[in-house]
Order: sequence, then C-alpha cells, then structure tokens
Amino acid sequence: MARSVASKPPAKPDISVVVPVFDEEGAAPALAREIAAAFKGRNFEIVFVDDASRDGTRAALKALTAEIPQLRVLAHRRNSGQSRAIRSGVLGARGEVIVTLDGDGQNDPADGPALVDALMAGPPELALVGGERVKRQDSAAKKVASRIGNGVRKRLLKDTANDTGCGLKAFRREAFLRLPYFDHIHRYLPALMQREGYQTAFRPVNHRHRQTGASKYTNLGRLWASLSDLQGVIWLQSRARNPGGVDEV
Repeated sequence: MARSVASKPPAKPDISVVVPVFDEEGAAPALAREIAAAFKGRNFEIVFVDDASRDGTRAALKALTAEIPQLRVLAHRRNSGQSRAIRSGVLGARGEVIVTLDGDGQNDPADGPALVDALMAGPPELALVGGERVKRQDSAAKKVASRIGNGVRKRLLKDTANDTGCGLKAFRREAFLRLPYFDHIHRYLPALMQREGYQTAFRPVNHRHRQTGASKYTNLGRLWASLSDLQGVIWLQSRARNPGGVDEV
C-alpha cells in the first residue's frame, strides 16, 4: 500500500532533499545512492516525487527504500510538471531546510551539503542559496538559449541570478511556502524570495552529462512558457509591498 504524505517516520530530519522525477528509471536509483552518500553523517531524508512516470521509475525507487532508510517516495496520480512535483515534495518534507536537484543526474549531489552550509551560516534573512552551473554539459543550442533567457530575466527582474535554471538549490521550507504558486515557479525562486523581503546568494556547482533518458523540454517550448511566466512575475513584483519586518508590540 502506498504511504500517505501525512505519514511520518519517527525521527524528524533537519534536511529534506527533494527530487522531482518523470520517466527517469535509468537515472533515479543511482542518484538516490549518490545523495545518501553526499549527506552521510547529517540528519536528512530524501524525498523523490514521481510525477506519474510511464516507466519503472516508481518501482525502482520503492525497491531502494530497503537499502536507503532515509528514502521516501511520493507519487502523483496525474502528471503535473516539475514545479508541482517540487511543491508536493516540499509540502511532504519534514526538514526545515530543503535541497532540490533535478532527477536526470546532471546536478552533482556532492555540491548539496556546501549549499546547506552556506545557507545556515548566513543571517536569518538569507532564505535561498542557489547553484550556478560551471562548465555546463549541454548542447551548444541549449547553452545559447539559456544564456539569452537568463540575461533577459535578470535584467527585467533584477534578481541577481546568473543561472536560475539550475535545479540545485538550498532554501528554507517556511520561506518557500510563503511564495505564490504557479507552474514553472522553480525558475523564478530567487526573484520571488526577494519579493518577500528575503536575501538570496549563489555558489558555483558542478554540472554533468546526462547518462540516461531524454530532456523533457525543448528550447522553443521553454521559451514560449517563459514569456508568459516572466510577465506574470513582473506583475507580482509590481504589486508587492514590503513592510520591512513585523514586530509584536
């Protein structure tokens, strides 16, 4: 029987590593093992969210729970996209600090603990530390499209992020749940965190070749979605009013 999101193992973790996956049977098990190795010695859980995969992703991860006791597997009944899978994972997570990374294995889990350490070493207002991919292992066309998209977004939103598309991020769960939800929100987390009055920071991270599976996005599809999303975030920024903090008197 599938475990409900509401059911909780006895020990509460400090860190929840949330990984959205869709048709990643080839990458997901090895990635789960890498995450467990990277966070060994810390109080953590791993939350994979299967976005209604059509292959054996869910079964492969479920079989791995006996090997990795920190692993939990949540499953969407219908395919709902990466942002919804991340949100489902954060809602189901029990840690106060969330680490996200893509399920295709291109993000290096070994970089995750350093992002957590940078987040925890910062002031309470620091809510997100994002990765910036160096030496990206993507096609030339994808890198050019990403460079243009990041440049336009950064100029219009002034979010200071050079690589908001990097899936590897560490952030405070409470801060994330304050943000307005919409599809593709995961690409605008720095701007939305700043809109709420939080600080953000960025650190260089490794990037790897995809070993299995195929990308779920095309350059044209990503561009089309980003145009309407960008307009929406600009509108949200224009309607924001920040009180600068709240004091009980």
